[in-house]
Amino acid sequence: MAPPIYSALIISLGLGTTMTFASTHWYLAWMGIEINTLAIIPLMAQNHIPRAIEATTKYFFVQATASATLLFASISNAFLTGQWDITHTPYTLTSTLITLALAMKIGLAPLHSWMPEVMQGLNLLTGLILSTWQKLAPLYLIYQIQPNNPNIFIALGFLSIIVGGWGGFNQVQLRKILAYSSIAHLGWMILILSFSPPLALLTIIIYILMTFSLFSSFMLTRTTHINSLSTTWAKIPILTISTPLILLSLGGLPPLTGFMPKWMILQELTKQSLCPLATMAALSSLFSLYFYLRLSYAMTLTMPPNNPAGTLPWRLNPRHNTLPLALTTTSTICLLPMTPAIMSLMPF
Repeated sequence: MAPPIYSALIISLGLGTTMTFASTHWYLAWMGIEINTLAIIPLMAQNHIPRAIEATTKYFFVQATASATLLFASISNAFLTGQWDITHTPYTLTSTLITLALAMKIGLAPLHSWMPEVMQGLNLLTGLILSTWQKLAPLYLIYQIQPNNPNIFIALGFLSIIVGGWGGFNQVQLRKILAYSSIAHLGWMILILSFSPPLALLTIIIYILMTFSLFSSFMLTRTTHINSLSTTWAKIPILTISTPLILLSLGGLPPLTGFMPKWMILQELTKQSLCPLATMAALSSLFSLYFYLRLSYAMTLTMPPNNPAGTLPWRLNPRHNTLPLALTTTSTICLLPMTPAIMSLMPF
């Protein structure tokens, strides 16, 4: 893809999300989401291979269905209330339709089945954009509508935690595992959104940091299959240490950064007298922890291959800038001691 076209598409991605963030009118917010969708489709199809084209086609049909549902629900809401204000959705039917349409856009369970298949057909960089940036605008709209009854958020969030953990059990393709990981983390965000929006924002920020670190590590080693993880030591030895720590942080193990949002979410659910829900969410996260541990085992404890002939790749000069990876990896591993400071700065 030519650099000017690539730059225009990246700018359009930013423009679409910014337009949605700045909108108070349903039609303008819908336009921003559509600009986002139309900008990422050429990025998904740039490899011109059958799997990428299939993934792009699936993504287009799912997003078109969700967009049509969102537009129908927002028009119905405007017809019933006489205004297009995003925050004014008093009717249960329209707010539920809007929530389900946005859930389909970001891949929340039970509207998640497109996400692993689409991720499998993309390269890692486009998968990173799909897992992080493309979630921001729909999540912002979900936060804006805030229905009076939080049960739909609780149901979507808890089901996503279970499906995200259970779906990654028998996967060997890293992109599918990352897709199920994204579904599980979105479940934690939606679960707490109606009770503590600042805590949901903190969860999103930490999720983006951890996901960026993991995708960057895999991009640096060009790894897309679980069996390829055992060769990381021969390419970039330091990643043999840092990547398992990133995976364990995604799993939410202390004393890593990923433990912070889960700990605070469980604490908030307990304050809301939802102890059974907090217990089930914590137990369901063990499913996700299993496949993170499986990846860590494949990377560190399996038998390494024989030493290749010639110069090892890690002795050569790297072709990629590793500073962003170093910064995000440090944040992914070492931010847990900052929890008291973060709690004092954010209005929980």
